[in-house]
Amino acid sequence: MPLVKVCGAGTAAEVALLRSLGVDLVGVWCGVAGGAHDLPAGRAARVVRRGVAGGGPRPVLVTTLADGGRVGELLRRTGAGWVQLHGWQPPALVRRLKAEAEAEATVVKVLHVRDGRCPEAPLVPAYERAGTDLFLLDALGADGRVGSTGTTIGAADVLSVVARCSRPFLLAGGITAAHRGPYEAVVAHPLFRGVDVDSAARGAHGRFDGRRIAALVDAWGR
Repeated sequence: MPLVKVCGAGTAAEVALLRSLGVDLVGVWCGVAGGAHDLPAGRAARVVRRGVAGGGPRPVLVTTLADGGRVGELLRRTGAGWVQLHGWQPPALVRRLKAEAEAEATVVKVLHVRDGRCPEAPLVPAYERAGTDLFLLDALGADGRVGSTGTTIGAADVLSVVARCSRPFLLAGGITAAHRGPYEAVVAHPLFRGVDVDSAARGAHGRFDGRRIAALVDAWGR
């Protein structure tokens, strides 16, 4: 079954809502400078614990930090079993996380795509050798912004990037419930594991919208 990940939870109530709607993974931002949903470490730890204690969704620590010591400390402090490296972190950081106390952590490395090009593509083999468990394909904003750009990646471009990969991948980048049809070839790929959404899970005021999330789970989680 494909996984549905909703990013940017900031409260226990939001985690409970996602659980009730059948969301599999919840992104908890910490160390995302200037991020709209970035949390201090203490608050991120509380949100992660609520997800773990409630039996789901599984928390994913999302960070753009490139300092292995700081990322490792955040993993230990929050207790998150998954970490999403959403910036330009090198393969060496993945290797360090896998070699140290966080060796049991599931590491997700984002690959950024814009206009059919992926700057990290030449590094895919190195990321895999370092121990990356999953990749996440996300759109790079026209201004160079990473994360929550609301910009989609064409299905052909997705398939071009994942042709380099031997590890599973999640798809992000402006994904909505209506996008399932145009991405059938992506969904059929043997390495496809699910989708990651942020803006499509929110209403006009930027808060999680239960109806939108339910539609996403119905469209992508089957």
